[in-house]
Amino acid sequence: MRAWIIWSTGLLAYIVAVLDRTTLGVSGLDAADRFSAGPSVLSTFVVLQVVVYAGAQVPAGLLLDRYGSRVLIVTGAALMAAGQVTLALTDSLPLALGARAIVGLGDAVTFISVLRLVPHWFPPRRVPLLTQLTGICGQFGQVLSAIPFLAILASAGWATAYVSVTAFGALAMVLAFALVRDTPRGRVRATETLTVRGTLASVKTVWLRPGTRLGFFTHMGTQFSVTVFALMWGVPYLTVAQGLSTHAAGALLTVSVVAAISAGVVLGILTGRLPHRRSWFVLIIIASNVLIWTVVLALPDRAPLWLLVVLVVVISVGGPGSMVGFDFARTFNPSATLGTAQGMVNMGGFLAALLVMQSMGAILDARGGYSFDAFRVAWTVQYVVWAVAVTGILITRGKARRQMRAEQERSLLETFEAS
Repeated sequence: MRAWIIWSTGLLAYIVAVLDRTTLGVSGLDAADRFSAGPSVLSTFVVLQVVVYAGAQVPAGLLLDRYGSRVLIVTGAALMAAGQVTLALTDSLPLALGARAIVGLGDAVTFISVLRLVPHWFPPRRVPLLTQLTGICGQFGQVLSAIPFLAILASAGWATAYVSVTAFGALAMVLAFALVRDTPRGRVRATETLTVRGTLASVKTVWLRPGTRLGFFTHMGTQFSVTVFALMWGVPYLTVAQGLSTHAAGALLTVSVVAAISAGVVLGILTGRLPHRRSWFVLIIIASNVLIWTVVLALPDRAPLWLLVVLVVVISVGGPGSMVGFDFARTFNPSATLGTAQGMVNMGGFLAALLVMQSMGAILDARGGYSFDAFRVAWTVQYVVWAVAVTGILITRGKARRQMRAEQERSLLETFEAS
C-alpha cells in the first residue's frame, strides 16, 4: 500500500505538470488580448516550452541521480507554481515569457522523477505497465486544463484561473514533500561533488550504452508526430487544410487522448510479457505512422472524416509507444545513472518535435501561409525524422543485444568459477 501511495502522490505532481504545460494552449486567445500578441508571438510560448523542456533533460537527469525523486518533484512543483502565479499577475510579455520558461523547467524535472520511483517501489514485472500508466494518467492534466480551468477562465477571468492552478500546484508540492520517499531504504544521498570533467565523463558513459541510445531513438521515432500535431499544427491543419470546424477538430483531439490511454494499457501489458519484442512493437508503431501519413498526404484533395479519425488514432499510439524508450533505459542502465539515461531518452522526441515544428513553420511561410498544398508539403518533413530514428533503432538494437549476451555469459562464467 505504501508503494501505491508514493506513486500516486508523484503521479499527482505529474498531472499538475501536464495541467501547467497545457493551460496556455487553451487560453491562447485570452493571452493574445492580455499581452497584445499576434500568432507568431504566441507560438513562441510553445517553442520556448519545448526548448526549455528538452534542454533541461540531461541536467535534470544528473540532478535526479544525485538528489533523488523527492527533492526534484518538490522543486519542480515549486518552480511551476512560481511561474503560474507570475503569469496570473503580470501583463508584461517579456515577464510572461520568462514565467513560461520557469514552468517548462519545473515540468522538465517532474516526469523522469516520477518514473524513477517505479522501479524502486514495484517488482520488475509490474514496471512496464506502471511506466505506461504514469504517462497515461498524466494526460488527465490536459483534461483539467480543457474543462475546469477553461470554465474558471471564462467565468472569473485570467488572474483567478491562473491563481487556482497555482494553488493546485502548491498542494502537489506539499503532498510530495510529506509523502514521497525515494526508495524503501530511505532517501537518495548526494554523492561526492563531481568536477565538470567528471560530470561530462558520466554523461558520455551513459550515452555510449547502446540501450540508452536505443531508448533515445525509440522516443524520437514514436513521439514527435503526435506532439507536433497536438501542440502546434494539428488544429490549423484540420480546420484550414481539411475544412473541419473548430468543434470537430477539438473532438478529434479528444479522440487522441482516448486512443493513447487505450493503447498504453495494451502496450504496457505486451512489453511486460514480451520484453524481447519491445523493439518490434516500436518499429510497427513507426511503420503505422508512416503508412497513415502517406495515405493522407497522397490524396489530391481533402481527406474524408473517417480517414482523419484513423490518422489521429494511429499517431496517438506513438505517445505510449515512446514510453518503451524509458523501459530500454531502465533495462540497460544501473540504478545509479538511471535518471541521466531517462533524461537523455526524453530528449529524443522533444528535440525532433521542435525541429519539425520549426521546419514546418518555415515551409508554410515560404509557400504563402496555411493552405492544403502548403501543409501537404510541410508534413513531409516527418519522413526525415522517421528515417533517422529507424536507422538508429536498428543499429543500437543489435549492439544492445550483443551487450546483453556478453553480460549474461560473463555472469555465468563468474558463477561457475565461484562454485
